Amino acid sequence: QVQLVESGGGLVQAGDSLRLSCEAPGRAFSSIVAMGWFRQAPGKGREFVAAFRWSGGRTVYADSVKGRFTISRHSAKNTLVYLQMTDLKPEDTAAYYCVLHQVGASTWSTWGRGTQVTVSA
Repeated sequence: QVQLVESGGGLVQAGDSLRLSCEAPGRAFSSIVAMGWFRQAPGKGREFVAAFRWSGGRTVYADSVKGRFTISRHSAKNTLVYLQMTDLKPEDTAAYYCVLHQVGASTWSTWGRGTQVTVSA
């Protein structure tokens, strides 16, 4: 089972920035289709946030974060992705989960344990 190591959550104020990191250590670059992030706020279902496709480096964002969040992949560590979050809002408060889509799977096949992001007004 591929493990995902997340970091970077915390407590910030509205308007602040935060960067989340997620790495799939030991995972071959060629075995990955995409990596991304979902989030889940208290009392709500999991929501797609952003994804980075290995082929072509295409990125996809939820409308709620478009223009504020940026997903990228480390240039040297090919299985390390970042989620740069700017202009954070209280409604961004959630547990953020890193996800990985591996070759041969039909969808996101591995989920991280989550990292908490709390944005105060």
